[in-house]
Amino acid sequence: MDNRNERLRSMRLYKWFKKEHKRPVPYHLNEVSDGGEDDGDDEMEDSYVRSMEMDPCTSSNELRIFVGTWNVAGKSPVGSLAVDLDEWLNLKDAADIYVLGFQEIVPLKTRTVIGAEDPTEATNWNLLIGKTLNNKYGCPWLTPTLNPISSDNYHYNGFQESEKRASFSGLRGIPMTDWSRSQHEQLYGGSKYKLMASKKMVGVFISVWMKKELLRKYCISNVKVCSVACGIMGYLGNKGSVSVSMSIEGTSFCFIAAHLASGEKKGDEGRRNHQVSEIFRRTTFPRSPKDDDNPHPLTILGHDQIFWFGDLNYRLYLEDNLARHLIKKQNWRALQEFDQLRREQEDGVFQGWREGDIEFAPTYKYSSSNCNRYSGGVPNRSGEKQRTPAWCDRILWYGKGVEVMKSTNSRGVEIDTLLPSIIIPEQTGQEKTDEEEKSTLLSLIVKDMESSPTHIKNL
Repeated sequence: MDNRNERLRSMRLYKWFKKEHKRPVPYHLNEVSDGGEDDGDDEMEDSYVRSMEMDPCTSSNELRIFVGTWNVAGKSPVGSLAVDLDEWLNLKDAADIYVLGFQEIVPLKTRTVIGAEDPTEATNWNLLIGKTLNNKYGCPWLTPTLNPISSDNYHYNGFQESEKRASFSGLRGIPMTDWSRSQHEQLYGGSKYKLMASKKMVGVFISVWMKKELLRKYCISNVKVCSVACGIMGYLGNKGSVSVSMSIEGTSFCFIAAHLASGEKKGDEGRRNHQVSEIFRRTTFPRSPKDDDNPHPLTILGHDQIFWFGDLNYRLYLEDNLARHLIKKQNWRALQEFDQLRREQEDGVFQGWREGDIEFAPTYKYSSSNCNRYSGGVPNRSGEKQRTPAWCDRILWYGKGVEVMKSTNSRGVEIDTLLPSIIIPEQTGQEKTDEEEKSTLLSLIVKDMESSPTHIKNL
């Protein structure tokens, strides 16, 4: 009798899963079918749901993510920049994931903006980042130079079997025996971080690294990259964004490194706002036949956790001499009252997004000859323009963590989708109205939610 009941239970569970895979619209595990064909399976479905509710084990896994942004002003990653990078990544405790965004890794000249992409600088930065991370937290002499990523458009394609057996494949091109490989890992730990994704567009560059042990511990899937050019004439890559999308155990992450329009004249903030809306609208992560069975978000706002960072170029609504006076007094709170980005957030751009406390001096724009002095601070200094200091380099985030529910039968992911209110301000000379812009953006969000079974519509 017990065996018969067990077989019946297994058959019902199989039929339920088979029916689920046929359904175009998913629902929460704690919801009941509306009816239709195969209604006879409702009893089995209810018993499965009850088992989930009676014996849940909710686990929360924390990841430490380092997100940073740096405008390197066209300099190559050698000399003092290598020292600066080492200091930048000098954390007391190593992060699980490092997400680094750069701007102007090449000079923004005509030939670099309109010419073919050159992966040289992206490769050099990846080599230096990998070497720095593994010098600090892994093996001090085993660096990614063994297998350099020579592309400016790279994304992780799955953990190879050889990497599961060992954290490196060889040394100086000489194959290592299993014994020597094991000896090396025990003594030195091997290369601790793996490049997950890298994308370059002219001078905007993103590089994402993850601890190798996480690749063995968690399911990392659907790593994708995207770029949006919205600079000169609205489509050249001197301004825009590069983005990375990835899923970790069912939680989707999106990282957007951006470089927005410069300028501190009245109305320049409108150009930046418009570029933000364009990046939201045009950033996509389309599915392909090579993807696994785990669906992923198609747009930025479809992700559970979103990080937007870079040289956003928002300035201060303040005269230069008064701004410098408040900086000298280190009165950051008073200075923030005139911060352009925070003012724009009140009107709708990045409304609902969060930012860490700003308790440091404005990062724009230090003199090229003296890193402790803002550009144009001394009257009549030749070759330097008068620029009002500002917090141009920003890191914003949106979303919340996701709980993974586990039971003896199966594992499901319950996700509450949060939709920020993005209101596109009026732009002079644009063909689309505000309502059309918002409608287009909303349609992309709805399209993403409807096509992604991991996202539940809670509107």
